[in-house]
Amino acid sequence: MHPMLQRLDDLAAHLATRDDTIAVLGLGSAGAQRGRLDDHSDLDFFVVVEEGAVSRYTTRTDWLTVPCPVVWSFAHERHGRKALYADGVFVEYAVFTVPELRRVPFRGARVVWRRADAPPGLTESDAPVPRPPFDTVEFHLNEALANLYVGLHRELRGEHLSAARFIQGHAVDRVVALLRLGEGEPPYRDVFDASRRVERTYSPRVLPLERMVPGYRGNAAAARVVLDWLSARYPIPAPIGAAIEDLLSS
Repeated sequence: MHPMLQRLDDLAAHLATRDDTIAVLGLGSAGAQRGRLDDHSDLDFFVVVEEGAVSRYTTRTDWLTVPCPVVWSFAHERHGRKALYADGVFVEYAVFTVPELRRVPFRGARVVWRRADAPPGLTESDAPVPRPPFDTVEFHLNEALANLYVGLHRELRGEHLSAARFIQGHAVDRVVALLRLGEGEPPYRDVFDASRRVERTYSPRVLPLERMVPGYRGNAAAARVVLDWLSARYPIPAPIGAAIEDLLSS
């Protein structure tokens, strides 16, 4: 067994001895898609507890240290913590009651352990996954063009960081979405983060990320690459295309 999964099993075995725990769910590469797991994975999981027990597991880490000492941890949100074990295993976990769990958007969970009287359906969320307003070629193309336009104005104003987020971040996300629509769902797609595993899915010839994401001072060059990529595949509306070209020549 991979050490990451063994760590989760060890935690679950300990939590199973406590009266206020209901279940442990593995997520991400420790969830239903364990084929994603490798030596660079972190360990994501949920702990499902009785009413009134959430704060015990989010503010205290005595239970977390049972398999191995924890050398660093912090609360990253109200329901969870991130932590680093002495042996290098990095974990991110959240703690919910059953009603709270129903309201959390997640996918691909796996039951590591559940109490005999735990309710069914713990691996399924009733909450929708956040999505863009439209998942169409028209939307992603025009949103990418809008990102380029706004980003280039930020660049010309001297706001290089903001420009990078629009051009090398948001616009490239739309490029990835267009590839997904054109070439089909990639394997192990992360519905919460489109950037995950794109390098394994698309070759540099199809998705030239090195030129689309060159860095802080490369915003104009990145915008040119993204615009050319879009122009080679889709008809660019003339007004916005001309406006972006004007900004690139400024």
